[in-house]
Amino acid sequence: MAVPAKGPAEAEGPCSTPSESTASQVHPVDEKLHPSRLAPAALQHIAAMYAGVVTPPLIIGQAVRLDTAGQTRLIAASLLIAGLATLLQTLGVKGFVGNRLPFVNAASSAGIAPMLAIAETNAKGDQLPAIYGAVMVAGVFCLAIGPFFGRLLRFFPPLVTGVVITLIGVTLMPVPVGWAQGGDKTAADYGDMRYLALAAFTLVVILLIQRFATGFVKQVALLFGMLIGTLAAIPFGMADFSSLKSAPVAALPTPFAFGAPEFQPAAIISLCLVMLVLMTESSAGMLAIGEICERECDGKTITRGLRTDGIATFLGPIFGGLPTSAFAQNVGVVSLTKVRSRYVVAVAGGTLLILGIFPMLGAVVSLVPMPVLGGAGIVLFGSIAVSGIRTLSEAGLDDSSNIILVAVSLGAGIIPLAAPSFYADFPAWAQTVLGSGISAGALVAVSLNLFFHHLGTRGAPAAALKSS
Repeated sequence: MAVPAKGPAEAEGPCSTPSESTASQVHPVDEKLHPSRLAPAALQHIAAMYAGVVTPPLIIGQAVRLDTAGQTRLIAASLLIAGLATLLQTLGVKGFVGNRLPFVNAASSAGIAPMLAIAETNAKGDQLPAIYGAVMVAGVFCLAIGPFFGRLLRFFPPLVTGVVITLIGVTLMPVPVGWAQGGDKTAADYGDMRYLALAAFTLVVILLIQRFATGFVKQVALLFGMLIGTLAAIPFGMADFSSLKSAPVAALPTPFAFGAPEFQPAAIISLCLVMLVLMTESSAGMLAIGEICERECDGKTITRGLRTDGIATFLGPIFGGLPTSAFAQNVGVVSLTKVRSRYVVAVAGGTLLILGIFPMLGAVVSLVPMPVLGGAGIVLFGSIAVSGIRTLSEAGLDDSSNIILVAVSLGAGIIPLAAPSFYADFPAWAQTVLGSGISAGALVAVSLNLFFHHLGTRGAPAAALKSS
């Protein structure tokens, strides 16, 4: 009987120390690199994702007025869940969970604005429990519709996702602006020129690194900017090191350390809408990484990947985690470096998990002064808005219906930002859903997409989701 020729993905035998002939049969995604190559490649992924992983807990922790110890626990939990989710995604259980691609999962910035809205409509002791209850239900929602999500993608074309991603960046911009002024609006020195100068200095450093640096340093300009900004703050007494004294060196996150979850219908609706957007982003990211790695990313692969999102999002709140989704910046790292091994990303995920077990490292992150975070946040959240604009550029804005759809959706999303009291007389559930620019804009964009492109229209519907 003739033996069929083996493709690159059908290598046999262990591949940790393959011969030349065997190595040629191992698909790059399944290649186990030598430690001398694996370590620096993993470090690049950690550098690209770290700021994004710690940003959501930093913002939410500040919003609910957590003390230093609570902020440290929140950051540690975010790192732990990101590590576990990334390991599950890259290694996975074949046929059930994990897309087994070099794909990073971590807390997404997309859920920040709705969670801030939930926090604003709850008393201090109920803020995090209400957020975590909504996040857990959003995880179950993801698990429930994940297997069927491919059929729903036509309702989330670049026209809709572009609006939502743009609104994420725009609606979050007041956050770094507040940080740049000191972070505490009740403080007497809020808006002091010292704070503004430090924020501006941090922003200038990031811009200079981005302009003149190359390679790895340029890639992590945000982190270097925050480091240099923090060092510059020390001589002026603007960096507080007290958190290092109280933070334990190592500790496992305590289940429900911030209280038992509370399940509020309006909060749940808001987070489920965000979960739809996150699932769309994850699907697009998986299609993109499949193309980059030259490995087919079919419906079953996407389902397994979304199942990972759902599991991590559901279990994350037990330890203090937030909604989990794909990290687009790490897709960019794979494209840039051409290192396609999923084991590189698995090592990066394992490193995040270890970092999460050592709260001292979370305390180090919390040392960054608010104005420094403000300067860096302008770049971070501004780049999210740019990503949305780039997505909209693929959405066929030469069509008048599409222009109206984007215009009205953006307008609806900006109302809570331009007029925070606009929905003050609405019922509480409506305030939670519509008070978030992201949720309001997403609802309007999906509804208008149905109206213009699906209900009784004779024209072709908007383009389906693209991998780019």
